[in-house]
Parts: sequence; structure tokens; C-alpha cells
Amino acid sequence: MATLLRKIGLIRLHDRDTEDPKHHQGSLKGSKGNQKNNTNKHCQTANETNILSTPEIKARKLDQQGKDKPSGKDKQGKDAKEKQQTGGGGGGSGGGSKATSASSIPPLAPHRQHCTQVRTRRLMKELQEIRRLGDNFITVELVEDNLYDWNVKLHQVDKDSALWQDMKETSTEFILLNVTFPDNFPFSPPFMRVLTPRLENGYVLDGGAICMELLTPRGWSSAYTVEAVMRQFAASLVKGQGRICRKAGKSKKAFSRKEAEATFKSLVKTHEKYGWVSPPVSDG
Repeated sequence: MATLLRKIGLIRLHDRDTEDPKHHQGSLKGSKGNQKNNTNKHCQTANETNILSTPEIKARKLDQQGKDKPSGKDKQGKDAKEKQQTGGGGGGSGGGSKATSASSIPPLAPHRQHCTQVRTRRLMKELQEIRRLGDNFITVELVEDNLYDWNVKLHQVDKDSALWQDMKETSTEFILLNVTFPDNFPFSPPFMRVLTPRLENGYVLDGGAICMELLTPRGWSSAYTVEAVMRQFAASLVKGQGRICRKAGKSKKAFSRKEAEATFKSLVKTHEKYGWVSPPVSDG
């Protein structure tokens, strides 16, 4: 047995000795080269990772990425420019139609709110001035607290007139009138009519309508105040020989607004035709 083992050992030793030394060296070199390559590759990757992991390189890379990628504002600006370009080209007709539609909108009518403010300021001012009057010529009450609807009491007329004598005899303390102001007052006249007592002559017509040129659009001026209009009315009553109606039945009949408006429209048409002079008998 021992001899057998010795023979096997000798054969192995013989094989080692008979091997080509160059081949053995090449194999050794190859193995060493592979080890070196592997180590070089590992070193390179390690060096790269070490270099890239430094904060300076990271910052440089981030800066480079930021430069390469456009910011959100730049993107929005570019998108807006592209939209404008596309809108100016293919969508030109659409933009033109929008422009024409905007330009074709008719201008707004006179601002109603502004007119209301002008009317309100004017009437508030006039109301304060009337309340400051010391002669008790007229007094004003608002109808249901409506600034644009007044009941005006005329307390005085010419004391030498027949009308003043009628007021004394009938214990009439005042002549009551209703005055309403349109939306565009003071640029348009108010509508004024007599309520009580029932008057005859004195340019007071059916329904209590008042025949005065300054109460028409043609004769009105925005400079006229309510006080001035009432003084003119008091003078026209006396000039036209106005009297308080004392006829049985007729004196108790109240004036109506509807009748007054119809009468006023009729007299305005008549005076526009013939002027503010006495009309022919055929036209009343």
C-alpha cells in the first residue's frame, strides 16, 4: 500500500515537473492581470464615487441641471408667447371677432345713478333752504317720506287780492299743492298741481293743472328753485283773478291727478302750436 501511494506521489511530481513553465507563467500573469484590472476598475469606480460625492461637484451638477432645465416662469413666458403666436396666426379671425364684438358694444346711457344723486342733493338743499325761511311763505311735507314727492302749502298771496279775501272768509289757511320731481330733475321741470281748495280761474285748469310756461320743458331752467316757482304761482293766481269755488256740489269735488296730467298735456300742445298767448276761441 505504501508503495502504491509513493508511486502516485511520484507521478504527480513528474507531471508538475513536465509542465510548460511558460504556460505556467502566462497563467500566473493572466491571473495577476485580471486581479489588477479588477482592482483598477474598482479603484476607478471608487475614485469616481469619491469625487462625485464631494459637495462642490454636487453643487456644480445641480447648477448645470438648473441651467439646462427652464424655470417655471420661463416656461410660462414661452407658453404665453406660443399662444400669442398661434392666436395671431390661425386664431387671428377669432381675436378679430372678439375685438369687433368689444368695440361694437354701444355706449351706456347717461348714468341713472348719477342723475339720482344730483336730484337728491338738489332737493335736500332746497328743502333745507325752505325750512330756513322766516316769512312762513310756504311749508313742505314729504308724501310718505318720499323726497321726490312733496306736498307744498302756500300760506300767503297778495293781501290786497280777492283770493286772499276768499281765504279769510272761508277760513282757508293755505292752498295745498302736490309737486313731483322726475328722475332728471333739475334738468326737467317738476309736475305741479293744486289739491285743495278747488279754485276757479287764476290759470288753474281741470284736475288742478297749472298753466305756466316755466313748468314746461320749453320754459324750464335748472336754475329755478321750488321757492321761486311757488312765488311765481302765487303771482299768477292773483293776475288771473283766481277765486275759491263756492258753488254747491262743485266746491266739494276733489281734483284728480289723472285729470290734471291729461289737461296739462293738452295745454302744452296748444301753446306749442300758438305760443304762450291767448289761443283762438275755437281751440278753447
